[in-house]
Amino acid sequence: MPPGEEDRGRAFYAGVLGMTELPKPPVLAARGGAWFASGSVQLHLGVETDFRPAKKGPSCGSRGGYRRAGGFDRIRGVSVRWDDELPGYKRFYVEDPWGNRLELLEPTR
Repeated sequence: MPPGEEDRGRAFYAGVLGMTELPKPPVLAARGGAWFASGSVQLHLGVETDFRPAKKGPSCGSRGGYRRAGGFDRIRGVSVRWDDELPGYKRFYVEDPWGNRLELLEPTR
C-alpha cells in the first residue's frame, strides 16, 4: 500500500471483506502497514514509497465467503468479477482501494 493509507486498508479489508485487523508488534508497527486475518488466513499489507498495484495478486480460500460476494457490487460499491474456469471451485476477483487484484475461491465440494 502507499504510505499513510492504513485507514483505507481498514475500510476495505475489515469493512468490505470482513477480515479482522491483527495488532502488529511495535517494532513493525512503526513501519506502517496493517495485518488482517480471516480464519487461518493472514494478510500482511506493507508500505511502499514507490507503490505499484499487483495485478496478479494473491489467492485466498474461503468458507462461504463467495456467497456474500454477490452483495459487494450492490451494497459496498466493489466490482466483482466471477470466474468459472477453475473446475471444482467457485472463484471471483476484486480489487482493493489501490488496484491490487485479489482472487478469492472455495471448493464446490
